[in-house]
Amino acid sequence: MEISAKVVKEFRDKTGLPMMDCKRALVEAQGDEEKAIEILRKSGAKTMAARTDRETEAGRIALFTDSKKQVSAMVELLCESAPVSNTEEFITLINGIAEQLATGPGAKTPEELLAQPFPGKAGMTLQQYYDDLVNKIREVFRLSRIARIDGPCGAYVHHNAAIGVLLPIDGEDADIAKDIAMHVASMKPQALSEKDIDAGVVKKEREAILNEVQEQSKGKPENVVQKIVDGKMKAFFAERTLLGQPFVKDSAKTVAQICDESKIAIKEMIHWKLGQ
Repeated sequence: MEISAKVVKEFRDKTGLPMMDCKRALVEAQGDEEKAIEILRKSGAKTMAARTDRETEAGRIALFTDSKKQVSAMVELLCESAPVSNTEEFITLINGIAEQLATGPGAKTPEELLAQPFPGKAGMTLQQYYDDLVNKIREVFRLSRIARIDGPCGAYVHHNAAIGVLLPIDGEDADIAKDIAMHVASMKPQALSEKDIDAGVVKKEREAILNEVQEQSKGKPENVVQKIVDGKMKAFFAERTLLGQPFVKDSAKTVAQICDESKIAIKEMIHWKLGQ
């Protein structure tokens, strides 16, 4: 079947793929654009299957929050290069994924989520948009992490889209919870509270501090040595735990004190750094 140059060009403008690929697909599909798109998707999937071992060191973290329904979702989509992660199409894709995770039925896996509809794009799934964009750009994409919180939650994604935080809470002060989420992004606590730090790490730190204090405080009573050790351990926890850190907006108070005053309790800390 002969396909005119005009038809091929219009199809090329629609798909963003090379002219020869577009012409070959249209010929095979006998001019049916929908069939040609499916042919291109299958061809692209075959090409990309041979490239799955490529490193995906760039990408974005995206957030979608519906304050009325009290649901928040965060997703991480990786790709090979920073310029691709900053394109309008990539941002459209990741924002659509986050919105669907929050407003749809939910999903346990990235694969389950991608099979769902793309919000606002009738007749198209997230997977179809994903595959079309991968086919057009020819970079490996990975939807590496998804998280959804139903209920009150502090949520924040840094302006560089490389740090994201979700803080599900008991309580109603979502504004304070968001401020604390921003604190997490800035201060990078290792754990929510003392009990969340690995017991082996705590034991090793206490032993190291004890040895140091004993060496520097020879002749001092044991109870004095233990008080010094306890004080240093308190500083250790204050530096590494969210609840123990001085709050960035009021350093005279700890995050735990801010939570008490606001009558909220942080149930969990979800803190992502891109690719980590």
